[in-house]
Amino acid sequence: MSALDSAKQWARAIKRDVVALWIAARDPRVPWYAKATAGAVAAYALSPIDLIPDFIPVIGYLDDLLIVPLGIMLAVRLVPPALMQEFRVEATRREKPVSKAGLAFMTAVWALAALALAWLFWPKPA
Repeated sequence: MSALDSAKQWARAIKRDVVALWIAARDPRVPWYAKATAGAVAAYALSPIDLIPDFIPVIGYLDDLLIVPLGIMLAVRLVPPALMQEFRVEATRREKPVSKAGLAFMTAVWALAALALAWLFWPKPA
């Protein structure tokens, strides 16, 4: 197997696990702390807006290459293995959802950052 094939297989597994975590966050059999972690990771990974935009050189892909996979690994470890396997099977049958909560959260983060910068750099009366 070539390095490209390995990378494609890894990417497919990551996409499947994000959907499986999205399912896990809604399942009553999953412990609350695993639900919270799985929900946060899935919401961020499925959000159409990144914390660090991809157009920023080098660090723009930092969340895609490090933060998201590490979050997925943590969340997968918190979900009971038998349930995670069940969710992975179900995830292969579903379409990738879009996280409206993740979109709302990232929009709020960027709006707060814009407000903070405006307040910081707005001319102050003398």
